[in-house]
Amino acid sequence: MNRLRAWVEDFGRMILFGGETLAWVFRPPFRPELILAQMAAIGVGSVFIVGTTGFFTGMVFALQVTYAMGQFGAEGYVGGSVGLALSRELAPVLTALMVIGRSGSAITTELGTMRVTEQIDAMETMAVNPVQYLAVPRLLAALFMFPALTMLFNSLGYLGGYLMGVFVSNIPPGPFIEHTRTMVETQDITHGLFKAFIFGGVVAVITTYRGYAAEPAAGSRGVGEGTTRAVVMSSIATLVFDYVLTLGSVGK
Repeated sequence: MNRLRAWVEDFGRMILFGGETLAWVFRPPFRPELILAQMAAIGVGSVFIVGTTGFFTGMVFALQVTYAMGQFGAEGYVGGSVGLALSRELAPVLTALMVIGRSGSAITTELGTMRVTEQIDAMETMAVNPVQYLAVPRLLAALFMFPALTMLFNSLGYLGGYLMGVFVSNIPPGPFIEHTRTMVETQDITHGLFKAFIFGGVVAVITTYRGYAAEPAAGSRGVGEGTTRAVVMSSIATLVFDYVLTLGSVGK
């Protein structure tokens, strides 16, 4: 019972932290240089891992779909199937999970270390709001970069699927591209990008809060535990929000 109460209280504090962060987005002073630095850390730093994951995911998915479609002599639909799966589900979800593992854990570790070493307390002493200075740039950077990285995943994933389908499975390039054009609509891509935008906000709030709320008395052990909790919570939240957003879009 005590553990449940502690969990509810911690969850409530995280929601309040997210609300406070969002409120500070619209209040000066604005610090674009911090936002750009976080965009580089979250976005540019994740290009390789997201691009590689997207390319090989596209190849593997195309191979599996080719085998399934081959049972019915419908290999020409592989391109459209790959495009739909990537744009609506695989790209936003797998991109979020990759960024959580790379950048989300780094955010929690960095802020947790700052809390343990009393750097965040020093900011408050100097009349610098730590939520605005630390959390807002990471939130805005995540909101911008998650959709951008998802588009990168989409592009390289489709390239991998095309190479696998056309050059390995010998599917004619014409039907491959034509069925992609007719099956994948603009709203499929925008739906995936909207998911990525939501995932970015959720992941940013969870990872910054877990570092910001690190217990100084726990030292480096507390920072490590906070990082682990941040990765687990962010991953689960991504899958839960993916289900909710997909459920809301069914039939539209």
